[in-house]
Amino acid sequence: METLREAQLRRFFREVYMIRAFETRCIKLYRRGLIKGYFHPYLGEEAIAVGVCAALSERDYIVSTHRGHGHCIARGADLGRMVAELLGREDGYCGGRGGSMHIADFARGNLGANGIVGGGIPIGVGAALASRIRGEDRVAAIFFSDGAANNGVFAESLNLAAIWDLPALFVLENNQYAVSTPIEQVSRDPDLHKRGAAFGVESCRVDGNDVVAVYLSAQEAVATCRRGAGPVLMEAKTFRHMGHHVNDPGLYMPQDRVEYYRARDPVDVAARYLRESAGTTEDELSRIKSEVDAEIEAAVAFAEASPEPRALSCQTGAVR
Repeated sequence: METLREAQLRRFFREVYMIRAFETRCIKLYRRGLIKGYFHPYLGEEAIAVGVCAALSERDYIVSTHRGHGHCIARGADLGRMVAELLGREDGYCGGRGGSMHIADFARGNLGANGIVGGGIPIGVGAALASRIRGEDRVAAIFFSDGAANNGVFAESLNLAAIWDLPALFVLENNQYAVSTPIEQVSRDPDLHKRGAAFGVESCRVDGNDVVAVYLSAQEAVATCRRGAGPVLMEAKTFRHMGHHVNDPGLYMPQDRVEYYRARDPVDVAARYLRESAGTTEDELSRIKSEVDAEIEAAVAFAEASPEPRALSCQTGAVR
């Protein structure tokens, strides 16, 4: 029987690979014209979602971003309903009306993705405030990007959470580019977690490609929030494997930096932990990948068989 550590490492690898495979498969669906609108892949950042969500309890909240499929999956979303939402089908999480950037799953504490950069930050602070007012033991994990960190709403939300000691974990996914603008051009100091000190907020930086490092850091941060000493700002340094969205070739990204981070691929890092700490063989890793691939294909089949959304009544908003 597996030890807890082996089971956890196996879960990490499985979920990191699942996000990678999901995004890769959905890019193909987009190319076929089945996904409308923009599609922002989470490729290269998978370890952040998995590590943070593993540190949360089932009652905790998350708030996502326009690049949020990985957060949904790490929070336990149903793959079939996710693909159905991306395809604009009735069985999707939002009835096919939200699409890629607006998936929500309130039953799992997922308060939703947001197409507005930084738009989810105050929502997460509101959830943390509600938890405090109700006397509930709930932490709100708020995912946002380096681009969002330069929006005024970040500073305002961080300050409000600080003065009220709210149970909010601010997860800054620093992939070092706001669309095509490198962080060095818009921030004198690219280590964005340092900003937390100005608000008296406990802050840290972690390797966003290392799922175990993210998990351990998130565990400490969540514990801090639960004992009423929050909020916490955690900067996870990472790098996208492609451009800002599916049609962006990312030619502005220096090749040497791309290669540096690809050599530290989150999937490979998670696999290495399994091999070195749990003695997992390559055959076992391949078996896990095959199982995940089969789940994703079943999800795609479910979504493609799902009906188009029904029309809504203009007068009542009710489904006809």
